[in-house]
Amino acid sequence: MTANVTPIRTPAPTPTPASPHTPAPDPAETPERFAQAPGDPYRYGVYLRPDPATCYAVTAVTAQLRAQYGIVSAGAFPPHATLVGSRHITAPVEEIVAAVTRGLADVSAFTVHNAGAQRQGVGMVYDVHHLADGITPNPDFVDLAARVDKAVAPLQTPAPNHTMHDFDRDTFRAHLSLVSHDMYVRPDLGDEVEEYVKGLPVAVPGTFPGDRVTLYRTRSDDWAGRWWQTLTWDHVHTWRLAR
Repeated sequence: MTANVTPIRTPAPTPTPASPHTPAPDPAETPERFAQAPGDPYRYGVYLRPDPATCYAVTAVTAQLRAQYGIVSAGAFPPHATLVGSRHITAPVEEIVAAVTRGLADVSAFTVHNAGAQRQGVGMVYDVHHLADGITPNPDFVDLAARVDKAVAPLQTPAPNHTMHDFDRDTFRAHLSLVSHDMYVRPDLGDEVEEYVKGLPVAVPGTFPGDRVTLYRTRSDDWAGRWWQTLTWDHVHTWRLAR
């Protein structure tokens, strides 16, 4: 990886919105893990954005799942492959952008291979983790995630109402979510949803350039519970990786 990173757009600095007022919790009724931390109810994620055709395929599938089953968790996000997700950061946005920019220095774009819709855990994804052989993890994808994790880790702060997992190269799996956390609530729909997704006439490219990295700020009223029911997000910044 030797090329430079060219930013697409840097938004005008905006202050982080203040958290809505919340009455003081009653210790007898509210576990400590549900307490608000500075910066709540916001989290930050850094994602690899697919090409427009792949984004279209993801949104077509998630829209159909919402229309047919009321499944909304994957579709609550913009189409993306997570590099680091849901990080609790109270630093100014400008510091986050600067840190990721440094982390992406000299990183080049690479080819992402899409193995199609597959089951992963309780949900379904487009599997984009491997090279063309479908077996070997894509080293450029893993390295990119490791760089971004290293860049944002010093900015993270603890959040009592959200468990943050350390980055692990061996367990990282690049994917584009099609259906996810809803299935913890409705595991009985797993086989039916898989059949439905695979029956949709949605074409998806077999490859796309991994050349867009994006920063999003997400918000939920219930990070410790069914966060996808109240999730909203704001696009913050995009970086373009040169070839």
